[in-house]
Amino acid sequence: MDHPSRDIVRNIGIISHIDAGKTTLSERFLFYSGKTHKMGEVHDGRAVMDWMPQEQERGITITATASTFRWHGYLINLIDTPGHIDFTVEVERSMRVLDGAVAIFSAVEGVQSQSESVWRQAERYGVPRISFINKMDRIGADWRQTLRQMEERLRACPVLLQLPIGEEGAFEGVIDLMDEEALRFDGSDLGGTVLRGPVPAGAAEAVREARLKLTEAAADFDDGIMADYLEGRRVAAERLRAALRCGTLAGAITPVCLGTALRNKGVQPLLDAVCFFLPSPLDPPPRNAADPATGEREEVACDPVAPLTALAFKVMAEEGRRLTYLRIYRGTLRPGMTVANSSRQVPERIRHLFRMHAHRREEVAEAIAGDIVAVPGCQATLTGDTLCAPDRPLVLEGLAVPEPVVSLAVEAKGADDRERLPIALEQLQWEDPTFRVHEDGETGQTIISGMGELHLEIITDRLAREYGVRVATGRPRVVYRETLRRPVERRETFHREIKGRRETAELVLRLTPLPCGSGVRLVLPPAEPPLSPELMTALEESLRSGCEAGCRTGYRLTDLEVQIVAIPLEEGAPTEAGLRGAAQRGLVLAAREGEPYLLEPIVALELEVPTEYLGGVLGALQQKHGRVERLDTRGEIEVVRATAPLAAMFGYMTELRSATRGRGNYTMEFLRFAEAPAEVQERFGLTQRAP
Repeated sequence: MDHPSRDIVRNIGIISHIDAGKTTLSERFLFYSGKTHKMGEVHDGRAVMDWMPQEQERGITITATASTFRWHGYLINLIDTPGHIDFTVEVERSMRVLDGAVAIFSAVEGVQSQSESVWRQAERYGVPRISFINKMDRIGADWRQTLRQMEERLRACPVLLQLPIGEEGAFEGVIDLMDEEALRFDGSDLGGTVLRGPVPAGAAEAVREARLKLTEAAADFDDGIMADYLEGRRVAAERLRAALRCGTLAGAITPVCLGTALRNKGVQPLLDAVCFFLPSPLDPPPRNAADPATGEREEVACDPVAPLTALAFKVMAEEGRRLTYLRIYRGTLRPGMTVANSSRQVPERIRHLFRMHAHRREEVAEAIAGDIVAVPGCQATLTGDTLCAPDRPLVLEGLAVPEPVVSLAVEAKGADDRERLPIALEQLQWEDPTFRVHEDGETGQTIISGMGELHLEIITDRLAREYGVRVATGRPRVVYRETLRRPVERRETFHREIKGRRETAELVLRLTPLPCGSGVRLVLPPAEPPLSPELMTALEESLRSGCEAGCRTGYRLTDLEVQIVAIPLEEGAPTEAGLRGAAQRGLVLAAREGEPYLLEPIVALELEVPTEYLGGVLGALQQKHGRVERLDTRGEIEVVRATAPLAAMFGYMTELRSATRGRGNYTMEFLRFAEAPAEVQERFGLTQRAP
């Protein structure tokens, strides 16, 4: 198979706050590149990239969707990501494998809460970004304010590449500052033809000043441009692009384009900017990987002839089979190959390779370093696993998966539903690492947990539509956490005869509270003489499962160091069953002595409220123990940034719409865990902190 040179490949994602225009922009990319022949629209449910029925009905993106197209000689692998916080893992796993990203901001709303979240996700994975200020045709559009917010809220360094021609409803195109020409977009062919012309006479001075600022930004990355800038010489567009590309790849600047995707203006220059400024697979530094047996580190660079190393970043269930999305970091993958899943120590057989276009497939003969492809039929591979050459096992760094914060009891309605429900839930867990299922030990109910009410609503809807499983649901519940107020140490022994065999063990446990957000830290010093690897694995598994089960309420223990101080040895070594019994019982009893208490999830809110209703909304928020952090005015709209307990926010959208006559809106995302109030502690039989 003839592969394009890696330096003309762009693996990019589109990221933003919900409703900023990600999918609308993706549809234009596909249409103008010739990949599709009809422009799909989100508002009429016909967007190609929003192919799920739930996406088409709600007009939102739920799952990250991939496509591949060509633009002016470049091959672009595109991933359209969700904007709703309930589906943040889709952004997280996309950021893990992308080389670059396009961040979209609304010219009206500016930098919104989820814009900040996805921007931080991109920063965490070192993904260079360019930005697109969308909706320039809307009343209240203010691109200057958006640039200021990028600087203040994101700590970004935006570099404006264009000036608008016209404001708000009169917006008709952009002025390219590097080439100093006006770009308008022919409405007769849906903006497909770019009409190039001279800079409007009245804009000449503004263009001169803006180009000077752009040259000043480029000068930081090219000494020759710096010399020309200081001496007042004009710098050619090609040199400016090269210097700005260096700054973008370093993460030091963010080139910014303007436009309105819905009105088909400014999209083609943005595609050009993707090719000019965002990295190829050859540009990012090598990825870190480790030998699973020795822990020895190795750098994985983009090399098609080196041993295969690929990351499974997404899994979908299709008619009971897995479709696994892979980013190939090194080597070549072909159908018929047997590869190793080094994360789980199992082989996988590769039967077919596909490039994906939303949910449609295009079979390919091979994939090489830098490609993003999908593989059907992998039996054991899940999100975050590494596939590699069997003779060169390596494990790539995985991705951070947020913990679910909302749970729901589900019950099958009929006998057939009861049989199919466990299978359907298992397959949904293949796809979504933030979706968890467990059985309540007291009631026997099946409990599903996720990132929010919408997340679980989509899950139950998919159970009915895709799997034919009808379920009844209970009220959403907050997922609390347990932790301890004080350190405690306990000696635990286990002596029991089980099936004629004496099972015995003794250990000394020390539990120490850690700062909020620390998770669980296990400290397992070797015994003298050392325990076998099998016994140490059994001990670790028992302690971790004990933390999962909690000590008093059934909620997970967290923010805790669990240290094995000693494992006294009697005659012979402790047995596996004895160690498991001593560890589990000792952990629970020790934790109960450490004054356990509950932590509740706190969410960050961003509310958009008409000024006339602000007082009532703030009063209601205060009754929910909400805390206002910041208040901004945007025309006749007040933007409230606040925090509140998640437990108080169920059904809040209906309440807010009622209080603002349908004009209010809000978004929220998980922020942290904090100590639950006294009434919650008492409800679970726990005590609050002494005054």
